[in-house]
Amino acid sequence: MSPIPGSGLAKGLAVTLRTMTKKTVTAQYPDVQPELPPRSRGVIGLFEENCTVCMLCARECPDWCIYIDSHKETVPAAVPGGRERSRNVLDRFAIDFSLCMYCGICIEVCPFDALFWSPEFEYAETDIRELTHERDKLREWMWTVPAPPALDPGAEEPKEIGAARKTAEKLAAAEADANTPPGPSTPPGAGGVPPAGGERPADESGPDSGQGGPA
Repeated sequence: MSPIPGSGLAKGLAVTLRTMTKKTVTAQYPDVQPELPPRSRGVIGLFEENCTVCMLCARECPDWCIYIDSHKETVPAAVPGGRERSRNVLDRFAIDFSLCMYCGICIEVCPFDALFWSPEFEYAETDIRELTHERDKLREWMWTVPAPPALDPGAEEPKEIGAARKTAEKLAAAEADANTPPGPSTPPGAGGVPPAGGERPADESGPDSGQGGPA
């Protein structure tokens, strides 16, 4: 069945009329900041203390927009007679956001939780060369990283946490038993408890004892 001539125009005018009757809402940006979703992908923040210069983020980046420079330094032995060891020291960590496509692979592959998503989005520049931000700027953006969401109270407890909690409860119970002082020992027959032989001794003041009865 062919459509009725003019039905498309009627549908378009109906949408226009519905929109005209709605209340107009104006976003007062930048005076009023927008409410962003908690998992918004704005920029990438660097927690420098956790970075070990493993280069995993730079190698996995599909755009090759992460630039890392480092050097090695020798750490003296921690104990006398120990062996010195070497470690990597971060010299430069920069991200070129003119190349970044915000895929988040660098954050996912970081084994030491050194990279985080920040909802910050106000970093426009007039020169494309200014979109390469060094580690100082990336570190400042760490202050805008939201706190992780709370765990679902109805979720199942992780196995590792459950095992650790049970072990801690057992150790606490064992320590409580060890610190409890022993109670006083009860002699046989005291408190209505018969002796080991199972027979209650005769009452010396009873009638069968020959004392206290009629002559």
